[in-house]
Order: sequence, then C-alpha cells, then structure tokens
Amino acid sequence: MNDPQAAAALQACLAALAQVSGDALGTWDWDIRDDVFTADAPFALMHHVAGQGRPIGAYVNAVHPDDRGRVAQRIKACLHGDGLFAEQYRLRGDNGWRWVYACGRGLRDSHGRPARFIGASLDITERRRQEQALQALTETLELKVAERTQALAEAHERLVVETQARAQSEEALRHAQKMEAVGQLTGGIAHDFNNMLTGVIGSLELLKRYLAAGRTEDTARLLDAASTSAQRAAELTHRLLAFSRRQPLNRTSVDVAARVDSLRDLISRTTGERIRVNLAIAEGTWPVETDASQLESALLNLVINARDAMPDGGELTLGCENLTLDRSRPNLPMELIGPGDYVVLSVADTGSGMTEAVRVKAFDPFFTTKPTGQGTGLGLSMIYGFAQQSGGHVALQSSPGQGTRVSLYLPRHQAPMQAPQAAEPLPAPLAVAGETVLVVEDDPAVRVLILNLLDELGYQSQATADAESALPLLASRLRIDLLITDVGLPGTNGRQLAEIARQRRPGLKVLFMTGYAEKAAQREEIRAQGMDIVGKPFTLDELAVRVRGMLGDRR
Repeated sequence: MNDPQAAAALQACLAALAQVSGDALGTWDWDIRDDVFTADAPFALMHHVAGQGRPIGAYVNAVHPDDRGRVAQRIKACLHGDGLFAEQYRLRGDNGWRWVYACGRGLRDSHGRPARFIGASLDITERRRQEQALQALTETLELKVAERTQALAEAHERLVVETQARAQSEEALRHAQKMEAVGQLTGGIAHDFNNMLTGVIGSLELLKRYLAAGRTEDTARLLDAASTSAQRAAELTHRLLAFSRRQPLNRTSVDVAARVDSLRDLISRTTGERIRVNLAIAEGTWPVETDASQLESALLNLVINARDAMPDGGELTLGCENLTLDRSRPNLPMELIGPGDYVVLSVADTGSGMTEAVRVKAFDPFFTTKPTGQGTGLGLSMIYGFAQQSGGHVALQSSPGQGTRVSLYLPRHQAPMQAPQAAEPLPAPLAVAGETVLVVEDDPAVRVLILNLLDELGYQSQATADAESALPLLASRLRIDLLITDVGLPGTNGRQLAEIARQRRPGLKVLFMTGYAEKAAQREEIRAQGMDIVGKPFTLDELAVRVRGMLGDRR
C-alpha cells in the first residue's frame, strides 16, 4: 500500500476515534527497517516511553502481560496480512492499569516488504469504567427484576392459595350458619314431627281394632289419614335435608313469593305458638336470579333472629313486594345499589329492637348479642354476603322498643318463570315373566314392603340385609335382572356393592335407595352410568314405575 492510500485510511480511522472522544489522540510512526519508533507527546505520555528513537519492543513491553502476546500477534498480522490494526489493551499507568484503543496501518515498500507501521491511540479508561459500571448496573437490575419476578410469582401463588382457602372458609361458614339454623329449628320440628307420627300410629292402631271388630266402613278414612300424616312428615324431612346439606351457590330464576309461602309451616313451627306470623305478599311479584337454598337459609335465619328478639311473644311479619328504585325516592339505599327493579323480602318483628351502637355492628362477622354458645354471630354477616353475591343489598332498621325490620333487595330477573308441571298419577306396570330382582335393605320393614310389592307385580325376588349376604347370590348362576340396594348399608355400602356386582355381572341394572338429599350432579353422574336413584320415602307406585323403567319394556 502506498503512502497516500495509507494516509487516507489512517485519517478515516482517526476520524472514527475523534467521534467517540473529544480527548487528544496520540500518534506513532514505526520505521520497521531501522526499528525506530517515533511518537508524539500524548502517545509517549500515555505509554510511558520516550517520544523519539525507541525500538518497538519498548512500546510493546508497556502493555499488560495478559494483553501483550495478543497485541504483538496482531501487529505481526497487520504487517504481513491485511495491513489493518485495531485493538483494545491495557497499559501500566501512574495509578494502575489504563485502557487504550489503538488504530494503525502497515505500509510496504516498492518491493512489497513491510516498511512502516503508523497509527494513533486513545485513552478509553473512563469509557471502560462507565461500560463496566453500566454492565454491573444491568446485572444488578436483571437480578432485581428476577428477584421481583420471583417475589411476584410467590405472591401470586400465595394469593391463589389464600383465595382458595377463603372460598373454602366462606363455604364452611355458610354451612356452619346453616347448621346453626337447623339446630334452632329442631325443637319446634320435633314437636310437629311427633304430631305427624301420632297421626300415622293412631290411625293404624284404630284400623287394627276396627278390622278385629269386623268394622270396614271407616278403613279408607283411617288409611287416608295415616298416609297424609306420613306424606307431611316426608316433605318436612326432605326440606330439612335439602336445607342442611353442603352445596355450591347455584343462581337460578326464583319465585320469592312462592318460596316464602312454601316455608309458611316451617316458619310457624320455628317461631312457636306465642308468636303470630303474618304474611304480606303482594300479587305479581317478579322473579329474581339467586340461589334458592341460600335464599331459604337467609329467610330462616332472619326468622330465628326475630323469634329470639321476642321471648315473650309478639308478631312476625314476612313481606314480599316489587320496588322500582330511582332518584325520586331519596330515602331508599340508592348509594349502595343502583336504580332498577327489585323484589324486597322483609322480616319485621315487634321485639326489643337494637341500639344504634348494636345496629351499626350487626353485619360484622362473629358479632352477636346472644349468650355464649347460643350463636356464632355469622347470621347477618352471611345474609349480607348472600345479598351482595346476588347483586342486591340488605338494609336494617331498628330502635330500642320498636322492633327490627331487615329488608333484602334482590334484582329482578327478566327471564319468565317456568310454570311447574302438574304431576300425573303413576301407573303400576307389571313384570315380564321370569324377571328377577335382588333387594339389599338393612331395615326389615322396608325390605318386606318391597318384596311384597315385587311379588304383587309378578317379579321373582331375592332379599338380603347386607352386602356380605348378597355377594354369594351375585356370584351364583341365579338370574338377576335388577339390583335394588340401599346406599347406607352397614359394612360394605350400597355404592361399593354396586361396583362389585357390575364387575361380576357387567351391565347389571342398579337402583339405589337413599334417605338423604342427593345433589343434582350426583344424580346425573349415577344415571350416566346406567343406574338410577330413588329417595325415601317413596310411594309403591313410584317404585314400581322406577323398576319397570330400569328393566325396559320387554312386552
């Protein structure tokens, strides 16, 4: 490369250096043939070498030992290769090692031999320090971001766990409050249940006496009386089981007025004879979208609170009416719920009332004015939560000696209510010849009753009192078309028995009997497996239809 070309290339290199720093540049010129190294003052000061007449070795020896070999190798490559030199390296300075960036060119003579090595260098120590500081800061930031991300992930995980735990706690509290209400109901219900049993037992005893005396004219009346009392007892038991069982919130369209009316007898039994119950239900009340079971729970808890506020008796008024909230009615709770159509369910008593100090705390969890052991303090707080979940509000009005009124504001549901279908009388279809039913029931009276029914309908039947006695029959060659089993058998329960039976006899039809309230999801799961379930008590006609339905129409 000739001198003009080298000079132009070097100027470009120096221009690049000048752009990255405003500092003075140090330049050098090495005469390779005579090994004479010439440098200006900035370069000589930077490298701690004399500016004139030193060999290249003095320049290279000033470089950090870890960088020296690389620099020498690059100079050699520059002279015998592409002719370009550009390197960063460390130099010994007054206060330690300093960083330098050097850019140079190798020049050749007319014979192509290396003749000169010229270039410039720049002290970049401060820039390197800034880069290192920036790198350290970047690493610190990355570490902090990673730590923060980990902390956020852990916080999110804790939040998920806490949310799940809170949901479980709320469900447990709802169930605890529901069970407290069941306990409060027990006394009045036991009294009324005994009255129903008296109607059953008394009617049957009279029937036995009349038959022994040859009287038959009143048998139908006595049988109807016993059946009516038994049906009332069954309805009461089913309502209690449905009320007390655990179940998730299930918002559906609910007729509040109809629900209140259906609970009339249960409420009267709960309050007792010293409290008069009045119903003020307006006609044409709108449906609401809420959980029917939770609505009944809230209503019964309010009734119990009202009863306890009137130990010496009084009046309890249940109200249900439509209400449209707008800005023209400032006395209504517009600040807590928006304008719109609501159904207001209210429970008012003529009891002792509350002071203002008690009233403002009434919705606080675990706050109660009842003696220790007579209340959890969850009633009104759970009712408040129920109202909020339903998109509504609950308001409380009370003053000492003036009684208390609690009003539930539930938003109107625009979907039309489905009219209940009237139940048609159930026929009692007969058996097909040879069909055999295995009955497993631990209660002797129920077992005999089912066997008598099956015999009357023409079925072949076998019966045992427990699963252990039924297993040999299932393992035998006996024809069995249907297994009827109670769910709550002693020892191996009905579900376990059905599983064993279907392993031995794949496709065997199974009809479960239970005295407990089954959830709809459980019923659907059972039916999806080719089985079914019937709740006790059941009528004989109902059982006959279920049996025929399980076996199918083979006639």
